[in-house]
Amino acid sequence: MSPSGGASRESQAAPDSLLCPGDPPPFTIVNPGGRGRAILIADHAGRAIPQALGTLGLGSAELARHIGWDIGIADVTRRLAARLDAPAVLAGYSRLVIDCNRRLRDPTSMAQESDGVVVPGNRGLSPAHRSSRIDALFTPYHDAIQGVIDGCRRAGGVPALVSMHSFTPVMNGQERPWHVGVLWNRDSRMARPLIARLRAEAGICIGDNEPYTGRNEHGYSIYVHAEDLGLPHVLLEVRQDLIDTHHGAEAWAARIGSALSDVLADESLYRVEQH
Repeated sequence: MSPSGGASRESQAAPDSLLCPGDPPPFTIVNPGGRGRAILIADHAGRAIPQALGTLGLGSAELARHIGWDIGIADVTRRLAARLDAPAVLAGYSRLVIDCNRRLRDPTSMAQESDGVVVPGNRGLSPAHRSSRIDALFTPYHDAIQGVIDGCRRAGGVPALVSMHSFTPVMNGQERPWHVGVLWNRDSRMARPLIARLRAEAGICIGDNEPYTGRNEHGYSIYVHAEDLGLPHVLLEVRQDLIDTHHGAEAWAARIGSALSDVLADESLYRVEQH
């Protein structure tokens, strides 16, 4: 499976107007020539902030927390892309600049507060400031995802979309026992067999629409790029303390990759179905 253009193993997008020389690109496509039947996306893979925005008024410790990015998920997604021979689209910037998994009208799209932390740089944004973030970061990332999907469809395939996220082990004082959460809404083609496959392994606690649910449609990417198009899909949440080292990321990429490979081997999966 290969998106249009891009013969190299990894390609990067060009910066837009908000971004200065030296700023990272708004997205990265890993393994663009992957021939597997899955497409991976990671909406919160990056933690960069455009130089023009400083630090959004936050300290380095706050920006390194889960409020700024999905800790460990970029590493896991890159390893999964190699294991599944799948292209992966990774967002480059912190969710505090703009959350690529939120609808633009959602107040958490450019959150003024996250998990009790006030984000001064997101207070009082003008329409022009909001538009600059959308144009430079949000739109290029989602155009890249759609480009990879369109490339697969032009080649005659129906891809399976896997959205990769990670979650903090403690939220609002509550410990979260799940190792992996499998989120889904109306289309259970991937979710149900994946839950069964992961639960067959000893010592793993798997959440079925836990610690978040896919049924409130609070997110964005999986709905716009898969559910609305009738593509098979699933969203995975991996607990951050399991993947915050390279060793942990490798172990869980292997475990998840093995389970996903079994699910993706089902030929009946690759149909457009509206649910």
